[in-house]
Amino acid sequence: MSGSPASRLARMFEMISRAIEDERDHLSELDGAIGDGDHGITMSIGFVAVHGALSKLDLYRSSLSDVMSTAASAFLDAVGASSGPLYSTGFRRAAQALAAHAVLDTKACADIIDGISRGIAERGKGQRGDKTMLDVWLPAADAAGNAVARNKTADAFWADVIASADNGAAATRSMIATKGRAAKLRERSLGHMDPGAASAAVMIRAMAEAIKLRDDAVGRNG
Repeated sequence: MSGSPASRLARMFEMISRAIEDERDHLSELDGAIGDGDHGITMSIGFVAVHGALSKLDLYRSSLSDVMSTAASAFLDAVGASSGPLYSTGFRRAAQALAAHAVLDTKACADIIDGISRGIAERGKGQRGDKTMLDVWLPAADAAGNAVARNKTADAFWADVIASADNGAAATRSMIATKGRAAKLRERSLGHMDPGAASAAVMIRAMAEAIKLRDDAVGRNG
């Protein structure tokens, strides 16, 4: 699968799927405290479906936008819960942004993160501080945009993005939920990390690992 930009993006989704599967039980445990207890299972099902759909694409003829659009459709088809429409919209916004990119560089990655953030916010009518996945995606998007504006290296870019994502997820412990099933708990949601924020941080770490893995290989072979 190595070689084309589309194959690198498909590899990224494969690594996200593996990372979510590894954290599936933990994510569901987090969700059990303030939700239905199935977030890890739901996210795992979604990304297994994405990986399966991408495995059928001709990745040497597909664009980056094609890969992201396919991921959007596959995730929505597989996940009927709230995260399905949210991530599907996010992936579609990212696909639109990727139409301007032919390579998966830091600018393209920043546009992916920003597109996902904007799509989720648009579909969920949410904002930072609601104790949701946006408390990870929005700061990560800001960090990515700032890193590109400052012309940071890929390693520095991902270090900034990961730090913002991890800090955002941790910060949800001190928030009162205002969206989703957790909102019914109000003050009782304090002290618990939002499972959607936790899975978003897992996704971003997997994205970084996938992109850096390829970049490291290029560096060794170059």
